Amino acid sequence: MNNLHINGSHDQKEKYLPDCVRGTIIGGMGMSEPGAGTDVLGMTTKASLEGDQYIVNGQKMWITNGTLDGATTGDLFLVYARTGEKRSEISSFLVEKGMRGFSMGQQVKDKLGMRASPTAEIVFDNVSVPISQLVGPANGATLCMMRNLEIERLGLAAMGLGIARRAINIMKEYANQRNAFGKNLFSFGQIQAMVATSYADYMAGRAYVYCLANHLDLKSYGNSLDADGTKLYCANMAKQVCDRAIQCLGGNGYVGDYTVERLWRDSKLLEIGGGTNESHHKNMSRDLSRMDHDLE
Repeated sequence: MNNLHINGSHDQKEKYLPDCVRGTIIGGMGMSEPGAGTDVLGMTTKASLEGDQYIVNGQKMWITNGTLDGATTGDLFLVYARTGEKRSEISSFLVEKGMRGFSMGQQVKDKLGMRASPTAEIVFDNVSVPISQLVGPANGATLCMMRNLEIERLGLAAMGLGIARRAINIMKEYANQRNAFGKNLFSFGQIQAMVATSYADYMAGRAYVYCLANHLDLKSYGNSLDADGTKLYCANMAKQVCDRAIQCLGGNGYVGDYTVERLWRDSKLLEIGGGTNESHHKNMSRDLSRMDHDLE
């Protein structure tokens, strides 16, 4: 909840952050909608100020921790809603479980991967949110939202690194233990190519992610070129490494006992969640076209 860390009032931090850190309340972030995924500024959820309350109406979709029990919402959400006529006039609010009109919609089930992460739709039907639950200034959340997307994309790129590293370790261990045609698997050129290429790809992604992470000011914005770039590279890299791992393990790679099939399924989400590959292509091309200097 980077918005809360930077823009939240002292009272909001005192009220929520200790329990969030302890894990006694489980929170989420409401940004994507059924009709506005990657196009976050196309959101239609609205919050109208009436006296000392904001009345929130709309839906949010694909929400991590949207439900914890399959029947009710999670405990606390940082929710983005439109508060003006312009696309950029967006505010953020802290919405708690149990607020009247706030409910869980459909739970997203039978996902390809990331099945341990509960995902659901959350619904706002004339939810009265006290003005004290507004995070930062009204109409001032767009910049924070875009900055948080940059941080999220770096985090997802790092997730890709973790997936790739585990797949390489499994592939390496299996190739060391398994024999075929009277030889250790590591003696075959095809296996050598899979392992060596995967390691080189992983290390390239690692260097890119660590370089950006080491230089990123979490309060800054305008880092989309490399935030998008790290995720664009590492998401595909992780999927390709997992694909090689499945191939290396053969039939064993295709079943759950050896984990790599799950890693492959999990890696696919990285090419969609937090911004699709296609949005990264668009954003990066735009930023590069505006660059008034040569690459260093």
